[in-house]
Amino acid sequence: MTTDGTPPGPYSRLDRPPLDGTALRTALVVEGSMWTDVVVTQATASTNADASVAAREGAAEGTIFTTHAQTSGRGRLDRSWDSAPGSGLAVSVVLRPDAISPARWVWLPLLVGLAVDATVRDLGVGSGLKWPNDVLVEDRKIAGILLERVQTPIGTAAVVGIGLNVSMSREELPVPQATSLALEGATSTDRTVVLRSLLRNLEALYRAWIVTEGDPAAGIREAYLRRCVTIGSSVRVQMPDGSDLVGAAEAIDDHGRLVVDGHPVSAGDVTHVRAAP
Repeated sequence: MTTDGTPPGPYSRLDRPPLDGTALRTALVVEGSMWTDVVVTQATASTNADASVAAREGAAEGTIFTTHAQTSGRGRLDRSWDSAPGSGLAVSVVLRPDAISPARWVWLPLLVGLAVDATVRDLGVGSGLKWPNDVLVEDRKIAGILLERVQTPIGTAAVVGIGLNVSMSREELPVPQATSLALEGATSTDRTVVLRSLLRNLEALYRAWIVTEGDPAAGIREAYLRRCVTIGSSVRVQMPDGSDLVGAAEAIDDHGRLVVDGHPVSAGDVTHVRAAP
């Protein structure tokens, strides 16, 4: 492995160039940026696990972890997130929104969803958000997000993990309902380019949100509602006890919860949200 985490020598797939740690640091770790370090590895079990360990050891806000191959990626509710080496983007970042009230923390996963959605659209692919933060192209999932709160000696950190299908072929998709940037005709499938765009979008949204006071959803709600494909549809919400809530998805309340026929449900209390027949 080279010093910046990229694989040595030539790579085997021209459509899957290695992540360029030097280019990422040059573009992102600059004066005035919130990004403070970029750690690129050839392989790791989980970038979220790496970021969590670093956060507990005092890693600064804006520390980025990404990898060429993630072997034990996780999604919400400990679901697996798998991809062939080089075919997807796995990245986790350390954020330290210490001054943010608990009422506003619940909006952070939705904000990250907006950043990923904006990046996919920047690459020429029409996408939308399924509540709370799955990024879809029509009804096919192209990205998922996992946010974890980590207690550290210098305050609570948010470890934000993002998985984005980049150059996967149809045969490599983990489920038939998934898709990738390559399959949707994106303008670039170079993960270095994609990651740079993603982190710039995330920085812009996070900076705007972190300084907003008052309404917990200020600066996010209207943008999120414009991008959320769930609102206005009929849904079946599967609860952890096996029961279903079926009805119209009407709104997102002040706590980031989905309101279905007048009943608010939080992401942590839901197993699945699917279109109702």
